[in-house]
Amino acid sequence: MLELGLKILISYLVGALNGSLILGRLSGVDIRTLGSGNAGGTNALRTMGKGFAARVMLIDVGKGWLPPVLLPGLLIPGVGLDPAVSREWLVLACAGAAIVGHCYPVWFQFRGGKGAATALGALLGVAPLLFLPGLVAWVLVLVLTGFVGLATMLAAAALPFAALLLLPARAELALFLAGLAVFIAWTHRDNIRRMRAGCENRLSQAMLLRRPR
Repeated sequence: MLELGLKILISYLVGALNGSLILGRLSGVDIRTLGSGNAGGTNALRTMGKGFAARVMLIDVGKGWLPPVLLPGLLIPGVGLDPAVSREWLVLACAGAAIVGHCYPVWFQFRGGKGAATALGALLGVAPLLFLPGLVAWVLVLVLTGFVGLATMLAAAALPFAALLLLPARAELALFLAGLAVFIAWTHRDNIRRMRAGCENRLSQAMLLRRPR
């Protein structure tokens, strides 16, 4: 079990390298003091511009992809590969730890982002076949409502069903994605409150049907 614990810890620490906070500090800015106060890609885009947000996304997606792809088969000196540890569950555990690290980074007082970009990277690492249905769900909700947070939550909720349909042999993956959907809803709880209060920002330029002024 030493391999499992060590690789989960490494995955968490990699995930805790928050792109917007690192790049913000290099620019003399704490992104958590701007806009919504969230250290994620959407707030980076709204407050720092497209170039900054693109670099943030590259880091946050990459750190979600790297742990589940690299770590499960990596030989760590003095540890080795534990035959008692399921490789499938180890892949998923590394992906999950990276996402949690992004949302609750030890390097930044446990105040990170909401996990969407890192979850995207993890998805590309563990089941790239599910990227397209997830993207379709995200775009569909976005163009109908203009709510980025709602699009993210509903795309995450669609992934377990897509996994059952397209990858029925990977039951562990469907369970992981169901848990991820709940976690993404939790990290977006402020978005849910704002939508219920009618004060959530819309990305109106992305909406297919815009309200007349």
